[in-house]
Amino acid sequence: MQETKTFTHGTKLMRLLLVTVTMSSMTSLMFNIVLPQISGEFRLSYAQAGWLSSGYTVLYAFGTVTYGKLADRFRLKNLLAVGLTLFAAGSLIGLLSANFWTALAGRCLQSAGASCIPALAMIVPARYFPPERRGRAMAMSAIGVALGSALAPVVSALIVSFAHWRWLFAPPLLLLAMLPFFRKYLAEEEQRAPGKFDWVGAGLLAAAVGLLLIGTTNRSLLLILTGLAALLLFVLRIRAAEQPFVRPALFRNKRYSTALALSFLIHAIGISLYFVTPKLLSELHGLGADRIGFAMVPAALAAAILGRKGGKLADMRGNPFLFRIASASLIVCFLLLSVFAGTSPYWIAAFLVFGQVGQSFIGVAMGNTVSRTLPKEEVGVGMGLFSMLNFIAQGMAVGAYGLAVEGNAAVSWIPMYGDTASGLYGNLYLVLAFLHMAILATYLSIFKEHQRGDLK
Repeated sequence: MQETKTFTHGTKLMRLLLVTVTMSSMTSLMFNIVLPQISGEFRLSYAQAGWLSSGYTVLYAFGTVTYGKLADRFRLKNLLAVGLTLFAAGSLIGLLSANFWTALAGRCLQSAGASCIPALAMIVPARYFPPERRGRAMAMSAIGVALGSALAPVVSALIVSFAHWRWLFAPPLLLLAMLPFFRKYLAEEEQRAPGKFDWVGAGLLAAAVGLLLIGTTNRSLLLILTGLAALLLFVLRIRAAEQPFVRPALFRNKRYSTALALSFLIHAIGISLYFVTPKLLSELHGLGADRIGFAMVPAALAAAILGRKGGKLADMRGNPFLFRIASASLIVCFLLLSVFAGTSPYWIAAFLVFGQVGQSFIGVAMGNTVSRTLPKEEVGVGMGLFSMLNFIAQGMAVGAYGLAVEGNAAVSWIPMYGDTASGLYGNLYLVLAFLHMAILATYLSIFKEHQRGDLK
């Protein structure tokens, strides 16, 4: 009877999380199209204005693992209340801001609160759903991310068409209305003795995340090396601390560590669909920001519509089956983009459907796979690290892609391309297709089980 009640509450929670994840995903992207306007209004460089996005990402990445860690000790309903309140408070500060630095402070506070959302979106399926139903629950989060990506440019353009850009801070305020429903359906969990919180370890991890992301984005070797040094100190800290921020034993779980490494590569490759392809549409096809945004919408909507199907496939046929479908879809997408990079933008938009649906499916498969490798007492921090590394992968990959698409290709590996600009994108997409082939082979060699039961 208790299991049925838990599953019923879990279903209602995932519906609430679908809306919350959509809003969180949308909020993270909404400011991208107004950065030139903000730069001009406050007489800032584009890089300075870009802190409204990059600062959000840095805090979001670290906050995800922090909430995951806290979820192993404190009740989810209390953490969610804190997170959504901070999210709303940051939104209100940004909405009322009179200068850039106040707007940036509001944006950072938004991120500090919103980062509870991806952590809970991973933890709730693991705690409220049996393994054979977990895929469909994980898919709800993937749908939310896809919907947020599709709605962000449309909602942002709509708001700034009749109001000041500060009103982009307003939508998250609506999430406060959902807090009573979350508190109703989240179980009265037994709170563990908090113990000591490893502030030194948390600080070193935050420094490593921030320095690596900022260093990669700004192509600063000094910041990257400093970030790696902070990461080394973090490793030494968790090995020496009595109650470390992350127990070293977690990384000795080979299946978990391998899944993290594969997921890191998958998300580093996947962000190319959102970063490299818009640049391709701009440089090779001369599209403006508004037309590029609308070219991306069909693929995002397809991922949102089909996301639930991916979760059902994982539950019915197993994670390896879904992973094969997702990998095949991504490989097809990158091969088509490689061969036809210089063709009509309408074809590019069609090819992106394969890519974004595949990325949505593979996210479900990996999230489900990772959750099965973790003991119950480490689900929070384990899934938090999983989410954090995905954000780090995306941030670092953007810097790498920025370097890769500068200039022209000396040699085009695609014979049909006569111009080096098209050849550059063709070469890059071809490399990404082969990387996904290697990832598929590695995943299937390690996670061979059907994975419909609770396999460790």
